[in-house]
Amino acid sequence: MKILYIGVLRNGLNPNRQQGDKKSDTVVLCGAKDLEKTFNWAQRSRVEPLMMFNVHGIAETTKPGQRQNLEHQKFVFHAYSRTQGLASVIVTDDEYPSLVAHQLLSKIMDEFLTKYPRAATDPSPTENSCPFPSPLEEWIKKYDNPENADSIMKIQQELDSTKIVLHKTIESVLARGETLDQLLKRSEDLSASSKGFYQQSRAQNSCCIVM
Repeated sequence: MKILYIGVLRNGLNPNRQQGDKKSDTVVLCGAKDLEKTFNWAQRSRVEPLMMFNVHGIAETTKPGQRQNLEHQKFVFHAYSRTQGLASVIVTDDEYPSLVAHQLLSKIMDEFLTKYPRAATDPSPTENSCPFPSPLEEWIKKYDNPENADSIMKIQQELDSTKIVLHKTIESVLARGETLDQLLKRSEDLSASSKGFYQQSRAQNSCCIVM
């Protein structure tokens, strides 16, 4: 079982965003990743932008009080928003327990909002402008083993009564009537190499983080 990414994003949820917009409104306020245990160097340089493309996609559509999962092949994007304008996201393999991932998301949001209570209302957020109280890299190492999350199992009752919206494709998350091919083609955030890697991976049905 693996955790590949943990982050907190300012997701704007701009109601005026139009179909065809190239840039995401989301900004990563803090985040950490560990792709070395899953991908070699050449793969990481192409997979990471695709992973972050989908992290932004699920973060920007996670509304206050909502929990979402986006599945693809052997990876799952878990997202949670406690307050307007912020979403926490964890990317895991498909063997990682979803309940534990969402317990971690709750704890992450608790600690983040304790240190940055006004982060959700910042009119001009910037990338990595809110360092997490404790290194998220340490969270990844510690909670790669879900058994280490026993100390936060008290959130169990809250999660048992919360519906987690499950998505199978990034198109269903964004719900803008577009295919991923169209979104990737327009995206200014992905290199030609990453886009080419997506096309090649889908054609070969390889197990990488693409939607």
